[in-house]
Amino acid sequence: MNKKVFILALLLGISGGVANAQFGKLKSLVGGGKAGKKAGNFKTVWESDFSNKATRLAMVNAEGTFVLGTDDNSATVLNTDGKSIWDGDFKKITTNKTNNSEFQYYIYSTSGGYLFLFDRRKLGTDRIAVLDVATGKELWNSENYQNLLPKDVTENSDVETVKYIAELDAFMIAQRDGLNMLNAKTGEKIWETKLFKGSVGKYIYDKASNQIIMVNFKPTALAALFSGFKNQLVKINAANGEILWDATFRGVVEKELVTRKPVVDLNIVGDKLFMWMDGIQCFNLSNGQKIWDVTYENDISKSSNGILGAGKKRTSYYHAIADPIYTDDAVYIVIMGSGDRSKYVEKHDLQSGKLIWASEKITGAFAMPNIYKTGNRVMVQVGGKVEVQELRFEESSNAGSMAAGMLLGGGGGAKAWVPYIFYDYKAQKNGILSLDDKTGQTVWRSEKFDKRITDMIIHQDKTVFVGDGDEFYSYDIESGKQYFDVKHNDAKVGRATDVIDFGDDVVVLSEKGLASYKKADGKRNYASEKIKGVDYFYHIGDNYFLRDQRNSKNVIYGINMTNGETKGMVESKGKGGSPKYGDGIDITEDGEYIFAFKGKKVEKIKVNN
Repeated sequence: MNKKVFILALLLGISGGVANAQFGKLKSLVGGGKAGKKAGNFKTVWESDFSNKATRLAMVNAEGTFVLGTDDNSATVLNTDGKSIWDGDFKKITTNKTNNSEFQYYIYSTSGGYLFLFDRRKLGTDRIAVLDVATGKELWNSENYQNLLPKDVTENSDVETVKYIAELDAFMIAQRDGLNMLNAKTGEKIWETKLFKGSVGKYIYDKASNQIIMVNFKPTALAALFSGFKNQLVKINAANGEILWDATFRGVVEKELVTRKPVVDLNIVGDKLFMWMDGIQCFNLSNGQKIWDVTYENDISKSSNGILGAGKKRTSYYHAIADPIYTDDAVYIVIMGSGDRSKYVEKHDLQSGKLIWASEKITGAFAMPNIYKTGNRVMVQVGGKVEVQELRFEESSNAGSMAAGMLLGGGGGAKAWVPYIFYDYKAQKNGILSLDDKTGQTVWRSEKFDKRITDMIIHQDKTVFVGDGDEFYSYDIESGKQYFDVKHNDAKVGRATDVIDFGDDVVVLSEKGLASYKKADGKRNYASEKIKGVDYFYHIGDNYFLRDQRNSKNVIYGINMTNGETKGMVESKGKGGSPKYGDGIDITEDGEYIFAFKGKKVEKIKVNN
């Protein structure tokens, strides 16, 4: 599988009420819609013009009712018909004259959402301003919050010091002296607490009690300013900021190499809170008392160079180790042995953390990304895709707009640390195992897989479907009996890369197209026309899309999964768009409309005619 850049907000949510940030430059969009033009088999609803090329944000809200475009100094918003709602310069819109905005943060909502502007001043006080996307009016601004951005912030990084809490329509802003909660619409400080230091790494909100459970981490921007930082897991009254309990957790919250998102998770099961980081730590939900603790490595994040400036590339791997599975009475985890090539599964009692059983050691395994509890079996996937995040020191057309902390080289062109995110397969011994849930003993295993293995699909707790590059298999989960073995290479769509559960069928996504097989007997329903270079698929609403990003292009195909036919395709050579879908493309939450940003134009495209 070719290494393709998976534009970085594959790791950022893009649904309503979720924030997204991106660098670039976009100016005013002009005019209404020209209807009726065909884009492949898709129908263009309208096409409108930018007054200049999109260079910062160019995207829509979840419903496609607001189309936002910004550059360093201005913004324009179109309505669902492609007509301008408003446009203007930040310096004129904002009363604190926020102008050159190094970082822009868009929070989506049905009513338009918020455009959060950061204006970092080299000499003086940093400024922030929040605009109403629906009206173009300034909602509020402030110079009270400083050092919100690290020096080496990149266009796809998380904003570590600002967290939007969708459930409360509020911003949590971290400062050296504590945490502030602000009303998103007015900027009014609802409360501040000096008892919680650092940024919000993860939170869970309970609407019934209006309480938040939060875990902190030390933000890069403020790291040098913290002297008494400590790990904190807190339960807090969202109305007034009262700390209901405060617990200390073990370990250090790491951040992903490129996105800088904290690698930590929180789960509530019954009356217990589970923190997933450097193992599992279990806390009493009512008082924060730690009940039990199991230490292990949650993931593989090995870097080729420990220091950013060393060498030409830095690499980390994520999602190579399966997330824990929680049931009413147990938790199942994947443990790394003495090295990253040996692993095993453990089952622990949910109440006490006591080890119930450990599986046999599974050798030769770089990745074990999925485990499933199904009936009286635990299915284990050995091998599969891993997420790779890299920083490469190379020539970049965008090097001039990289953050100040990036390195620039002389010679033939500007060089910078350029971010990449993609999925790849690591050479290892691939297979699937079925473990007895009571004992952890291996009931059966299959290692009929070549240099890759797809994810598993579990059907009605009875059957498992899985493929490798050239074949597609079905097994009885209980006994390991092989129901069928289909020669997938006969479909002539290239090696399998992923599987899609589609009702009575399994669709195998491959390097050159799709092949569909019946779950009942493995009979092939169809093999699609050749679509080369597919690196990702999306299931959005009732629609399915494939993506191809070869040769600096971004092509989105709409696919009818029932018969494999291509509904249409959109190719964008422009910038902007949602990072989730790649350069120049955004898609509404129901999957019914695609927005393509192409230089000076934005096009609204209907998926289903």
